[in-house]
Amino acid sequence: MNCLQNLLKEPPIVGSRSMRRPSPLNLTMVRGGSRRSNTVKTASGASTSSAESGAVEAGTEKSDTYSTNMTQAMGAVLTYRHELGMNYNFIRPDLIVGSCLQSPLDVDKLRKIGVKTVFCLQQDPDLEYFGVDICAIQEYCLQCKDIEHCRAEIRDFDAFDLRLRLPAVVSKLHKLVNHNGGVTYIHCTAGLGRAPAVALSYMFWILGYSLNEGHQLLQSKRACFPKLEAIKLATADILTGLSKNSITLKWESDNCSSVEISGLDVGWGQIIPLTYDKEKRAWYLERELPEGKYEYKYIVDGKWVCNENEKKTKANADGHVNNYVQVSRDGTSDEERELRERLTGQNPDLTKEERLMIREYLEQEGLPMKNNRAWSFPMNRLDGEELRNVTKSCDIYVNADS
Repeated sequence: MNCLQNLLKEPPIVGSRSMRRPSPLNLTMVRGGSRRSNTVKTASGASTSSAESGAVEAGTEKSDTYSTNMTQAMGAVLTYRHELGMNYNFIRPDLIVGSCLQSPLDVDKLRKIGVKTVFCLQQDPDLEYFGVDICAIQEYCLQCKDIEHCRAEIRDFDAFDLRLRLPAVVSKLHKLVNHNGGVTYIHCTAGLGRAPAVALSYMFWILGYSLNEGHQLLQSKRACFPKLEAIKLATADILTGLSKNSITLKWESDNCSSVEISGLDVGWGQIIPLTYDKEKRAWYLERELPEGKYEYKYIVDGKWVCNENEKKTKANADGHVNNYVQVSRDGTSDEERELRERLTGQNPDLTKEERLMIREYLEQEGLPMKNNRAWSFPMNRLDGEELRNVTKSCDIYVNADS
């Protein structure tokens, strides 16, 4: 389900630590073309037709809606103006983070600055929302022969999906960079969430940066909001394994017609219905979740509420409070627990041995393939249903000669 078209009418309430009202990010970025003014002119200087003006207004409206949804889901005031064209920043001389390519013309702009790999994280609904013809862009890259286009999909505004897919995605990115050299262009839709997270994970796991050091460099080059918690958890998952444990959530009431939950592992743009038990006169949800902390909120007959009988976060700057559950694996050794706590702490870094283990994992096992689908973890870490969930919408598209 794509968040852009299916966000609940009630604004999502994200984690108490992140849902603040910072001043809007000052996006000082390189435009992949001239910055268009609000009054669009034709080449001769005449005003555009009413149809063209209407199209521009529709594009502006879509950008407004996307920016609103992004701000609500990410917990930071973020703005994306699709109608202004592709934008990007060099994070390193060989690494760029930016917004989506909009036409084959953008391919030529990237070729001129030495880009050899375009790494696209968008899903089909993201492309459809802004009317991007990805096939035309891919076909033009094939014709050029000096630039490769690759897709490794991650769901927009979904930190849990990001966590699961990061190892497979970074594995593919690492292999492409080694194969193609030159400059690599990583993009999602706006270049503010998924793309910075993938770039930062690559810098952390492969290039030797500490997570905070890489994050500071990233922020100094491009104002963005990568989900650090997802990167930390993915790092811990690689080194300690991905395991699940069952949880049961309960809403005690027989005076309502529907009870649902948003958050958990599905994100704030989707909901999970609870099942009513007539004998116990209560609503239940049983779910298996990987290790980690998950915030959520109940939706009772359409009203967003907290369960007073379950753990709650502290109120954030806006006074919002969520329920949360902390999931731990059974039989965890003290060594594994300490490692996971260190990697998910405030200033995580990797030892040389840990970084070598991750690098070898990404190079050898990080992307096991079957029927052209990518798995995020070794098969012995996941059961059959989980493999299907992880691989869904994670197809990898590369040029034929790669």
